[in-house]
Amino acid sequence: MPVAASLAVLSGAVERPSRRQDGGPDLDTTQRVLLPTRTPTPPIRQVALRLLMAIAVLAVTTLVVWLDRSGYSDNSDGPLDLLDCAYYATVTLSTTGYGDITPVSDAARLTNILAITPLRVVFLIILVGTTLEVLTERSRHQWRIERWRSSVREHTVVIGYGTKGRSAVDTLLGQGVPKESIVVVDPQRKVVEQASLHGLTGVVGDATRTETLLRAQLPLAAQVVVTPERDDTAALITLTIRQLTKSATVVAAVREDENAPLLRHSGADVVVTSSSSAGRLLGMSTLSPHAGAVMEDLLTYGNGLDVFERPVTRAEAGRSPRECADLVVAVVRGRRVLKYTEPEAATLKSTDRVIVIAPARP
Repeated sequence: MPVAASLAVLSGAVERPSRRQDGGPDLDTTQRVLLPTRTPTPPIRQVALRLLMAIAVLAVTTLVVWLDRSGYSDNSDGPLDLLDCAYYATVTLSTTGYGDITPVSDAARLTNILAITPLRVVFLIILVGTTLEVLTERSRHQWRIERWRSSVREHTVVIGYGTKGRSAVDTLLGQGVPKESIVVVDPQRKVVEQASLHGLTGVVGDATRTETLLRAQLPLAAQVVVTPERDDTAALITLTIRQLTKSATVVAAVREDENAPLLRHSGADVVVTSSSSAGRLLGMSTLSPHAGAVMEDLLTYGNGLDVFERPVTRAEAGRSPRECADLVVAVVRGRRVLKYTEPEAATLKSTDRVIVIAPARP
């Protein structure tokens, strides 16, 4: 989409109601923030497990009553048999209590206090286990969210978990960034749930809205990766990000070269044009398949050769970039990036950082 058209979209996209894409009401906080989760137990298995537990409690209660059956009185047919014990256990655990079978001896009443009553409590917990589990899970999830919010600092926010977003996350993980410091933001809940299953924290919502970025604790983030499907959306997201933080490094992806200046003016530190980059790689591979293979290797982290930035070591300070063990392709001095051939980069300083090509680290 051209820059003019993007600006037109931006001007009309600032105000919008807080609604979901399907037209329903906006989700609450506990539904919008998804922390890393394990694979859930299938519902049928959960129901079967609870049913077996309930049967086990009923069987234990029946056995307790049977062992002390002489201490019970049956108003209808005298001494208790096994069926009467099972019947008494059932109506007692379910708190029905018809009163036709009652404990009359001291031993039977003591057994009711010490055994039957605790078993009744366990049985009721199993019966209402689903409700209790939901309430407990919501409370636990809310507590985890609050704890995460109080501890997350200097993290990386990845906006858009499509092909580009997933590749960016894989590269970050390959370079040693822990999963706990990566937050994924995407409008599709299924996508965020997938990221959560992979051990990442996810936020469901529209990243052009301030409230969504605040859920991701973006004002405290150190880096932000912007990879939505549309260039105009990327520009609006970047503008919203810069309203919340001036210090974070913002890296944005666009499809069209003509929209790259818009992203830079919006506040992006680095803009990557996906379509033209892919086209250049295709052209290079056409003329020189080996050169294209090398570039693909460099772009694929953890395989063959890698490009990464690191600080200058104490042994390298005061020496030429050519004397480094790794192949230095650029020197980062302050906010400037110097090519290794520039006279200013002839001697490395201890405060410099170098961009090198080196064998992939395991």
